[in-house]
Amino acid sequence: MHTSNQPRRAAAAAFVGTTIEFYDFYIYATAAALVLGQVFFPSSNPFLSTLAAFGTFAVGFIARPMAGMVFGHLGDRLGRKKMLLVTMALMGLATTGIGLLPSYASAGIWAPVGLIVLRIIQGISVGGEWGGAVLMASEHAPAKRKTFYASFAQLGSPAGLLLALIAFRLASMLDQEDFIAWGWRIPFLISGLLMMVGLAIRFGVDESPEFKSVREKDQTVKYPVLEVIRTCWRQILFAALAVTIGSAGFFFTNTFMITYVTTYQGIERSTILDCLFLVTILQFLSQPLSALLAERIGEGRFLKLVALLCMVVPYPMFLLVGTQNLVLMTLGIALAVVTLSALYAVIAGYMSQAFPAHLRYSGISMAYQLICAIAGGSTPIIGTLIANQFAGQWLPLACYFTFLSALSLIGVCGLSRLRGEVQSNPVLAR
Repeated sequence: MHTSNQPRRAAAAAFVGTTIEFYDFYIYATAAALVLGQVFFPSSNPFLSTLAAFGTFAVGFIARPMAGMVFGHLGDRLGRKKMLLVTMALMGLATTGIGLLPSYASAGIWAPVGLIVLRIIQGISVGGEWGGAVLMASEHAPAKRKTFYASFAQLGSPAGLLLALIAFRLASMLDQEDFIAWGWRIPFLISGLLMMVGLAIRFGVDESPEFKSVREKDQTVKYPVLEVIRTCWRQILFAALAVTIGSAGFFFTNTFMITYVTTYQGIERSTILDCLFLVTILQFLSQPLSALLAERIGEGRFLKLVALLCMVVPYPMFLLVGTQNLVLMTLGIALAVVTLSALYAVIAGYMSQAFPAHLRYSGISMAYQLICAIAGGSTPIIGTLIANQFAGQWLPLACYFTFLSALSLIGVCGLSRLRGEVQSNPVLAR
């Protein structure tokens, strides 16, 4: 296989692989907002049913830091490619399994128990997937193009969401009774077919050249997770903070907002799904442009500017969403999503260069999955609680979004200093 084609193959494989992984993850998020509460946690109070469904959504995030540590350890010891094949198979099997689960009405307590178990497996898969996909793309890339190539792994997020929204938009065309009875299962069952496609593509990519170099020079360590915690704990902390709004912001705009506008604004479910579909197309188109712009003006400077903008955008977003006009709602949510996705597109390649190659899988996986567990999984729950407490008031929700963005700004500022230390130190940069 031509090594000259490998950077493009690696970027394409990262994109397709993360698209499938995020499709699986997002169909769960969308189903949690729309239907899982009724199917697995029936209650006379819709608020409690939705909260329970979002609770299982959060459970998947709890598994992610531990999975990041396990797959990070194995990825830094055995290689990136092997781990990505395992995570793809895990996700496909778990998601298909959810589509086959019996409802609470037919299986009782075992139905939600099965849902939680499969959701944990989903979390384990994503916990190991992200770091490997980013590194396969960036470590195959030319030296000055790592940010752009790594952004293709991040592009899987909007692409997966587009597929998830299409799948649920089609399923939502059924009448409500059929949708709850069986229609919601179809998007989950499709995952089995996507898994086969993803595995075939990943088999065609060579192992990362930077990992090959580490292994040839016998620079792997016995316990990379312990080593990265000991030597790079500051990078882990600041990298986790830096990606906060890039992770939590998506679940705010794409998961919580579905519940918010249908429950508190009285907007039809199909309307908000159409709105999010248009927004996600804009996100998909804008992310590569953000990565290219960041390479031109400097990644650190770009990330600081975008984090500042993220602190401001929720206020016009809620004002425009409050108009209940589809065009203005789309504009408002797009303003927030395109801004936070600019940070998301660039942060992967940026944070990976803050860690030495022999500890990189462990370092970036722990940082990313830690903040996903703390901020990403809890955001729909916190949003639901705030909206219920301050019914009819959007300002507390906007302030929460600003707080998440401020954490990212702090993280980017700290990471930019530490990144320079690693690159200027030949021992750390090995």
